[in-house]
Amino acid sequence: MTKPLLQKSLTESEMTMLAAALAGLLVGGECIALHGELGAGKTTFARALIRALLKDPLHEVPSPTFSLRQDYSGRCGPIVHFDLYRLVVPEELDELDFDDAVGAAITIIEWPERASDRLPLNRVEIALSESDAPDKRQISLSGRGSACETAACLARNYGHP
Repeated sequence: MTKPLLQKSLTESEMTMLAAALAGLLVGGECIALHGELGAGKTTFARALIRALLKDPLHEVPSPTFSLRQDYSGRCGPIVHFDLYRLVVPEELDELDFDDAVGAAITIIEWPERASDRLPLNRVEIALSESDAPDKRQISLSGRGSACETAACLARNYGHP
């Protein structure tokens, strides 16, 4: 990841607010890469982001852990949620139409490091990890390429560390 623009320890409800703030900045075609170990909160953040994009806080958003891909139709066009945890080799992305989704949809990718060099250059990167407080997660936000501006805007709007 690049240098963080925002680092905070957040509760689940605060993560939901951050996801909603990010959703308000997205117009379609962006990539959100979610990093973190098992149980770090990647799916929780992805679920909150998708619900905010759909403007439906109760929408059922299942984890794509077994399907690897879940598709939605949002106000900004298609939304594709990938969970690449079970991916063995990056070539398996072909079966998921990964390259077609990236750029055409808002893509939310859990375990993005498993996509190797097929990740888009322009992306918002969010790293989640456990915090000292059991009800919080540490979040680190950065951007790459043209997504740096989206990440910087989110950091400004949400507040610096």
